[in-house]
Amino acid sequence: MIPKEKWAEAIRDFHAKGVPELVEREISIPEEVPLKRAISIIGPRRAGKTYAMFQVISSILKHASMERVAYINFERSDLEGCSSRDLDSLMETFYEICPKNRLVKVWLFLDEIQNVENWEKFVRAVIDSENVQVFISGSSSKLLSREIATAMRGRAVPYKMLPFSFADYLSANKVKTGRYLSSAEKAEVINRLNMYMVGGGYPEVIIYPKEKEKLLADIFETTIFRDVIERYKIRNIKLLKLLIKSLISSAAKEFSVHKFYNFTKSAGLRAGKNSLYNYVDALNDVFFVFPLRKFSYSYRNAELSLPKIYLVDNGILTANGISGDGTLMENLVFIEHLRRDKEVYYYKSADGKEVDFVVLEKGRVKELLQVAFSLEDTRTREREIASLLKASKELKCSNLSIITNSEEGEEKIKGKNVKLIPLWKWLLR
Repeated sequence: MIPKEKWAEAIRDFHAKGVPELVEREISIPEEVPLKRAISIIGPRRAGKTYAMFQVISSILKHASMERVAYINFERSDLEGCSSRDLDSLMETFYEICPKNRLVKVWLFLDEIQNVENWEKFVRAVIDSENVQVFISGSSSKLLSREIATAMRGRAVPYKMLPFSFADYLSANKVKTGRYLSSAEKAEVINRLNMYMVGGGYPEVIIYPKEKEKLLADIFETTIFRDVIERYKIRNIKLLKLLIKSLISSAAKEFSVHKFYNFTKSAGLRAGKNSLYNYVDALNDVFFVFPLRKFSYSYRNAELSLPKIYLVDNGILTANGISGDGTLMENLVFIEHLRRDKEVYYYKSADGKEVDFVVLEKGRVKELLQVAFSLEDTRTREREIASLLKASKELKCSNLSIITNSEEGEEKIKGKNVKLIPLWKWLLR
């Protein structure tokens, strides 16, 4: 049992320390939601979920006193072994410290909540019976979107926290952005994009760029061992590592589990095909790998299609030897769609013409998007445009764009307008 004195110490420690200096993130998490729901912050390890909580607290403190906020990090060693009953004592202590809080709205932030046994019982009870907005976050190894949905029985609103967007990255580096830039300011943005495209957006990597290789290696190893191997009790670690290596080398390309299974058999490795599918699902669960399905109006056909593979951060790709400009650009564009909660697929016609992204809105094709580092080569330009025009006709969509490294403008081809958008502008729009 955690004594009240320990809860009071944890609450007072935060009140005394306050909110650390923050890099304002693009993500907008509200201070409260209606209908008695908790707010959950989910995402990959080390993406900044704790600092997202601090950002919300900073917003609250603009109109409410610190005494109305309680933040508890359950990775504190003195809170080890905490259970849901202890959380009842936490609330009692919070109200005893400031009795007026019983009469007003208060905010409760529970970080690394997965360390508390049966935490969901407490959270459901407190949002039902008290005037409290509860925020929860935790390691992606134990607190994932579907687990929250199960534990909270629909009583939580999830917000996804990914590594820094390009806008976040520029903000962290105090680089000016806006609609109108001088030539020097534009050059600085483009230079930073080249650095971001290679180094990725993990907050620690951005803040401590000299330690990039060590930090990325640590994030990679921790994610694999703590979030996947321990969580899913995977015994065939050699096979998992080989699968991860193959997935990374397949970034922005189609990946066949069946072909990989045949490869492992020919190499004399023991592997069940179902296990391999489960491994890919596990890597997706922990926000590490994202399989993108081919677009089809048939749900079954879409699910049975070969997925293209994308990684959560370009830093992971480059740390593992992936360096192609086109691949890194395409991975960035996918992650930005994910960040913006867009429903996306890729498209491939019967004769093999491919469009990188089909963007859906309310079940209808809203946009067709290609990613090409450069269109200076005539064959590349013809291939990319021919694929867009083919998809435009088959999917009945005239909103056509190509994201490039630097080319900009609009071309009318066979009665269709094709927009050329520089990557830096697309990322910031």
